[in-house]
Amino acid sequence: MIPTAHARFRSAATLAAGALLLAGCGSSVTAAPGPSGSAEPVAVENCGRQVVVDDAPTAAVGMHPAQTELLLRLGLADRLAGQAQATAQELPDDVAPLADDVPVIGEAMPPSREDLLAVEPDFVYSPTTYEFTAEQGFASIEQLEQAGAAVYVATGGCADRRMSGEVTDLFTDLENVGEIFGVQDEAADLVDVSQAELDEVAAAVADVDKLRVAQVYVEGSTLQAIGAGVEHDILRRAGADNVYGPDDPAFAEFFAATITPEALAAQEPEALVFSAYDEQHEAATREYLTTTFPDMPAVREDRLIAVSSADVFPGTLGNVSIVRDIAEQLYPDAF
Repeated sequence: MIPTAHARFRSAATLAAGALLLAGCGSSVTAAPGPSGSAEPVAVENCGRQVVVDDAPTAAVGMHPAQTELLLRLGLADRLAGQAQATAQELPDDVAPLADDVPVIGEAMPPSREDLLAVEPDFVYSPTTYEFTAEQGFASIEQLEQAGAAVYVATGGCADRRMSGEVTDLFTDLENVGEIFGVQDEAADLVDVSQAELDEVAAAVADVDKLRVAQVYVEGSTLQAIGAGVEHDILRRAGADNVYGPDDPAFAEFFAATITPEALAAQEPEALVFSAYDEQHEAATREYLTTTFPDMPAVREDRLIAVSSADVFPGTLGNVSIVRDIAEQLYPDAF
């Protein structure tokens, strides 16, 4: 089954004494200081532009549940004016009640220009630049800025970073958002716990005999391989020997490429990681892979590893948690 987004995000057992132990799914929700009204302006670099706020935002919108979750974990529930794409992914149980009174805009899709502007945001936090595609009827970054909203895109979702993104890009986001809202300590706690989680996995898989792993995405009968971006870094950190990588010409311009079943079979991967957006999609993908590749080592050894599509979104806590999820399924004896 696909792990519920972030449900398995754990605090690392190796944290130093006195470090924050995060509750529920492994993270904490702490109260943030209210806006002072006299703070110095904050400017951070994001996607090749400057994001400037004169004071800590008081009407923020998380453009995806993953970004809404991060704002909640930083103690900013009372600063939220809206949560977008809320039906695309459930918030973890420990923070979901904090969003009960936050207006939902956009349902499973990014909100329309009119719906987003209607909540009068002063800060909009998005996983990618897609949510600002004017041609789709969404508010553009320029339109939001004209309306007085600062716009921040997850570092791994920036156009110039999508091909080379890393799990730790999340730490850049936490540091920047922490500075913007004046919650640097809360942001640092999340970074510390996430880094400890990655360090623990790295130590566990340091001496394993690496399995050859391919990451794929199946929609109907279309088969795609994933060879770049944060997805590639997730597998690397989980101790995989990636079948596909950024140096492959097929991934020179985009992190995914359509391939033939014959091409994948020829690689003889020992494990397959695939993302799925719900249980039905997971079941359909498993059936496709097992029936199409009955002689593949990954299928024979029952190493078909499903991850939630939401957890491979750039700039999410899921990027950290699925590093462990994948590593544990590849090398159960190492944990």
